Amino acid sequence: MHLLIWSLLFGALSSSHAAPTTQKPLLDIGHKDRLEDNLTRGYSGRPLRGRFLHISDLHPDPFYRYHSSSRQEDACHRGEGPAGILGAETTDCDSPISLINATFKWVDDNLKDEIDFVIWTGDSARHDNDEKIPRTVEQVTSLNRMLVNKFVEVFGKEENINDTDPTNDFIIPIIPAWGNNDILPHNILAKGPNPWTKRYLDIWRKFIPEEQRHSFERGGWFYVEVIPNKLAVLSLNTLYFFDSNAAVDGCADPSEPGYQHLEWLRIQLQFLRQRGMKAILMGHVPPARTESKISWDETCWQRYTLWLHQFRDVVVGSLYGHMNIDHFILQDSHNLDLLSLLGPNEPIKRTSIGDKLNTQSAASYLTELRSEWSHLPELPKVSSTREKRGKKENGHAKKEKSIKNIGGPWGERYSLSLVSPSVIPNYFPSLRVIEYNITNAETRSPTSTTLTDRVDGHDGNMLEVCRAVDREGRNENLGISILCNQAIDEGSDYKAKKSKFKIPRGPPKSSPPGPAYSPQTFSWLGYTQYYANLTEINDDFTDSTVLRAMNEGVVGSGWKEGKHHGKHPKKKSKPSPPRFEFEIEYDTRDDKIFDLKDLTVKSFVTLAGRIGQYKPKKGDQIPTQTSNDKPSAQEPEDHDLLQSGKKHKKKKKHRKHPKHEKRKAINRVWFTFVGRAFVGSRDDNDLHNEFGQPVGLFQDN
Repeated sequence: MHLLIWSLLFGALSSSHAAPTTQKPLLDIGHKDRLEDNLTRGYSGRPLRGRFLHISDLHPDPFYRYHSSSRQEDACHRGEGPAGILGAETTDCDSPISLINATFKWVDDNLKDEIDFVIWTGDSARHDNDEKIPRTVEQVTSLNRMLVNKFVEVFGKEENINDTDPTNDFIIPIIPAWGNNDILPHNILAKGPNPWTKRYLDIWRKFIPEEQRHSFERGGWFYVEVIPNKLAVLSLNTLYFFDSNAAVDGCADPSEPGYQHLEWLRIQLQFLRQRGMKAILMGHVPPARTESKISWDETCWQRYTLWLHQFRDVVVGSLYGHMNIDHFILQDSHNLDLLSLLGPNEPIKRTSIGDKLNTQSAASYLTELRSEWSHLPELPKVSSTREKRGKKENGHAKKEKSIKNIGGPWGERYSLSLVSPSVIPNYFPSLRVIEYNITNAETRSPTSTTLTDRVDGHDGNMLEVCRAVDREGRNENLGISILCNQAIDEGSDYKAKKSKFKIPRGPPKSSPPGPAYSPQTFSWLGYTQYYANLTEINDDFTDSTVLRAMNEGVVGSGWKEGKHHGKHPKKKSKPSPPRFEFEIEYDTRDDKIFDLKDLTVKSFVTLAGRIGQYKPKKGDQIPTQTSNDKPSAQEPEDHDLLQSGKKHKKKKKHRKHPKHEKRKAINRVWFTFVGRAFVGSRDDNDLHNEFGQPVGLFQDN
């Protein structure tokens, strides 16, 4: 019966067009005589728009039934309940095919002609969340093929879909990546070649350049030159880094696919540097790492962070999905550890984030991020004008120390990963469009670098690298210098392993800061976050109290039944929702709260520091005092201090607060950050109580 339903649904909803056979870069780079003309007009005669789409975690479910139950045992497949025709927002149910179709139609109508390429970061099959309808290989592969066909419908060239020429099928490049639910069983992918790498070589054949298909079959990684000879997108197979993948064991052993993948990444970045190109990295599972939680194996995180640090002149930025919450991650090169790079040392006492975050674990994770950001060194502003006369010398000394602490005036101690929320309506469906700098992109000539023009030494013996660092007087707060100091301290342990570990050379001595740090061609300028308010679009409930009931059904440690749980929709017949639309949730270019002037690392370090303030500056405060409340200076500045007081030197005695006592956040940047993390789906009062402080107990600055 399930196979019959599957066949009927898939046959009716999939594209009527046959999929094209291949995807090429924007231009055949062998034809240099056509390079300038094609780059001026862009792909297939299109001018560059300076924008691209990031879409992630669609999770189509052909068994979804509207007005079914969102309870865990029903999973929006049966029973009667609040599941809307376009999705059951704030639940753990997957996406109905109607939501997938509506999303691609909206992209077709609104974004198709305004973007240069698409980054698609995986999880393109339903979850294995219903014991009565177990997933099969056929389901997983067919759902992925269905989504490929949806991309063909929107971005394929109609006149070329069925022709014999495989080089001219898309108007823009589409770059996919593996998700942990795109395989069976989920999370588990063994070393390739294996049946899954072969299946996706066939499913994604049109996306993978022909010369890379052999390496893709071996490990599932590839890259596309979205602007030939200038900008490449590298698709990472993060399942080989994923801490929940029991079929592999980290990235320290040369026999492991994670090690081989990072070697591939190192070599590609080295080649791109030599060609004067820049790179965007993308994948499914992000390199999340806090005091108690981790998503990648530690050895993989260590090498990846080192690679980003050493190739900071090449990498524009990194994009991920998987976690469903909107946030960003700063990789700190100060956390590089030599023995962890060389191989597993002592067990890392962190909990694996696992398959996905529930609302409760997401709150804990975000709170830990904030706690770490509260200790960030202050990032000084880079000024092109001379300092005013009469400034005190200790002010100059403080600024110099601050600059040194962040790895120079551009914040090169850190690297950045942006994590986009998902289409699946665990909160509200979401898309992101990133704007990037195309000034001079059409005329800029690549500048190759020589192997001798370097600052951190070269790939190979670490002692030689460290001698080069010492000779050239590198900033001691850059990660490579920290590793060199560790190498000296480790002594015999290091000497026994040093011949097995090669450090990539750092940026050329003559190179300026890379596009992730200093505004230049291909730097990210801002992004627009779109969301679809399914509560309004589905239009199944009219009771305003129901619309605000976002607490017990949304917040919890297990399955989310959603904010409408226990309710029944007003319509018994098939609903006819109003027109589906994605609307702007926020735009970083004009957002007054985040106040990001661009998406460089230093902008996010500044933002993270503001989020981390338990005593925010006046402009970042939310007033906490009411007419009936008198603040007390004897309490800590935020609810998080109540939970993490052990990290602070001054421990204060707290009175016990009744469970019903209201809380309120005082840092509006933090409050906005967590609200956006859940894509605006959670009620303000709920957020205040989850992430705030007891009302009336805090003194404004």
